[in-house]
Amino acid sequence: MSTLPLFDAFPALRGPIPHVALAALPTPIERLDALSSGTGANLYVKRDDLTSPVYGGNKVRKLEFLLGRAMHDGARTVLTFGAAGSNHALATALFARQLGLRSVSMLVPQPVAQSVRRNLLFGWKAGAELHHFESQLRVKLGVLHQMQRGLFRDGRFPNVIPPGGSSPVGTLGFVNAAFELAAQVASGLLPEPDLVFAASGTMGTVVGLMLGLQAAGLRTRVAAIRVTQPPYTSMQKARELFSATNALLHGADPAFPDLAFPEREFELRHDFIGPGYGRYTEASARAVRCGADLGLRLEGTYTGKAFAGFLDAAESGALRGKTAVFWDTYNSRDFAPEIAGADYHELPAPFHRYFEEAVQPLDSH
Repeated sequence: MSTLPLFDAFPALRGPIPHVALAALPTPIERLDALSSGTGANLYVKRDDLTSPVYGGNKVRKLEFLLGRAMHDGARTVLTFGAAGSNHALATALFARQLGLRSVSMLVPQPVAQSVRRNLLFGWKAGAELHHFESQLRVKLGVLHQMQRGLFRDGRFPNVIPPGGSSPVGTLGFVNAAFELAAQVASGLLPEPDLVFAASGTMGTVVGLMLGLQAAGLRTRVAAIRVTQPPYTSMQKARELFSATNALLHGADPAFPDLAFPEREFELRHDFIGPGYGRYTEASARAVRCGADLGLRLEGTYTGKAFAGFLDAAESGALRGKTAVFWDTYNSRDFAPEIAGADYHELPAPFHRYFEEAVQPLDSH
């Protein structure tokens, strides 16, 4: 099966849209037999936790297009953003290094968790330049400094990648992912899903899936489980990102359909975010444990909350007689050997508190 079914369907996209191969695609689709038999639903998981042997998760798909554009434009440094334990910032650092690019991460505070500690150490080991800011205003001032610094050092500004990689270019990764799912349906690996569930952080994943599913001719709805506050996740952002990504594709190849945002097929669910971003909940902790019983490695910030929404729909009977897919966006690759013996004191001082303060009570891993 092709790794770029979007380009296979619309070959004229290959010229104007740069791409670099980073992911091991297609990712597997697996039936959740035990959960299906207990709920009367036909339930599957899309294993995007296995997108790469380097570092899995949903960010790799976005970075194939984002770093493809950076390489095409002759970038030498990429500048990106996130919370302290950002999976996106870590993935950007790892794959930028693979392509010979410098990576600078502009990070803001988040609640302490074991995953935050691991990601900071791995990012540092990967050569990321880490900066911690206490406010968005300070981030903006930091960006100005990095732009001047990049111009002086490289003779050009750094290539800027937005939080979560959720620009129209990054969202292309999940338009392609939707075509990948459509190919798996066509090959008989699963019936056409009624619903796909995924975490909505900066919306590139869920919006890309919705756009791609529409363009591929599937009637599948997307259930976006909100794990961040506006403006990162909102219906308005979904509409704008959908429109901008569609315009990019239609402009590159007029054969790509000009689509209206599918209001009835896109559901933004607010019931599982709890007290806020990065704050684990009883439901997300339970979902992490349930996932482990099913052979899935999840965490409490993104996939735990998304899987909690998936479980709630299944256990309530809302999915009885239907086919639904949980899109696993977390990295399941074990990188413990990469950070074994790492000393957090080597990190810039503002990050030390993530190792010196206690992790939140519901974080069990």
